Amino acid sequence: MKATIKTAGADEFFRRGREIAKLSDQGKRIPNEMVIAFEDPEDIGRLITAGRMALFREVKACPGSITEISVRLHRDRSAVKRDVDELERVGLVVVDDKPLAGHGRKKEVRAIAQRVVLSAVFA
Repeated sequence: MKATIKTAGADEFFRRGREIAKLSDQGKRIPNEMVIAFEDPEDIGRLITAGRMALFREVKACPGSITEISVRLHRDRSAVKRDVDELERVGLVVVDDKPLAGHGRKKEVRAIAQRVVLSAVFA
């Protein structure tokens, strides 16, 4: 799946919705993509920090628990947890609750999209 993070207003949102509805009505394939749109380009800057980009790349390459990821990235676990929560909120990663062999459970973080495209227009 491809995720696009971009600036767009309500008009763009409704235009895209009409396109998807039209494809569905015609029985055509709906593209397997996600669009995360912000009206203010500064919101993209607040979401996509250097730490979160590194985190996303790491999770895409090798899913794991927040503790495992924080060790691999040499970052504080609580900071990684905050970044995972934010990336999960916008739909770029998911946290799955998985059973462990023998006993217990593990929360595994994995990427939803295989590719993220950033697009911002500053007026």
